[in-house]
Amino acid sequence: MTSTDPARALALDGGRTGALLLHGFTGAPASMVPWGRALNQQGLTVRVPCLPGHGTTWQAMNRTTWHDWYAEADAALTELRDHCDHVLVAGLSMGGALALRLAEQRPDDVDALALVNPAVRSTDRRLLAVPLLRHVVPSIAGIGNDIKKPGVDEYGYDRTPLHALHSMTRLWKDVAAHLDQVRAPVLLLRSRVDHVVDPTSGEWIRRHVGSGVREVVLENSYHVATLDHDADVVVAESLAFAEEHAGHVR
Repeated sequence: MTSTDPARALALDGGRTGALLLHGFTGAPASMVPWGRALNQQGLTVRVPCLPGHGTTWQAMNRTTWHDWYAEADAALTELRDHCDHVLVAGLSMGGALALRLAEQRPDDVDALALVNPAVRSTDRRLLAVPLLRHVVPSIAGIGNDIKKPGVDEYGYDRTPLHALHSMTRLWKDVAAHLDQVRAPVLLLRSRVDHVVDPTSGEWIRRHVGSGVREVVLENSYHVATLDHDADVVVAESLAFAEEHAGHVR
């Protein structure tokens, strides 16, 4: 891999406060790397893993499940805790669901959460067909690059693998059912206009999470806000949240 490979994981050492950043479904670390580099420049130790099945082909991803993605996130958190006293776990879309599950399962290891357009449920009735449809066709049209800023690419797949999509909906159910176990404070960064994740996810998190939620509405970005016009807002808000809830950054 070259340094410009969008699937390349990012590991940057800094101080004793860490940040684990998790990308979205069919996406790649490239969607989180600018955020991670900005946090590292302010003194945080940063890890951005590439989740299994991502950054390769959608066919390869169709052979993975949410258990594989969570295991990678879990291992990355363990490695980061070896270097840091406090950890902010952040996620985009499905990465937000994985971040929430880490907070549910490992409350002593997650000091704060920063979630960008997290997905834990959907009202899209087309998803009802996925359990059967996945045995008929392997994929449907992709959902990537919902970005308002021109000329930006998140390097996601152009197809949505249906076995993997079905598995993600199982992840949503698992996470949504245990939100009351989240003790870490939550920063919810929500785009006013999001063509991928509907507002019910954010509403469900606000109602059911077992800790406090600070919501920031992103007015000038679509789903992949980490690469959009409000990317600086994401950095500034998450840095301030880490300083407040995850120890001294420097």
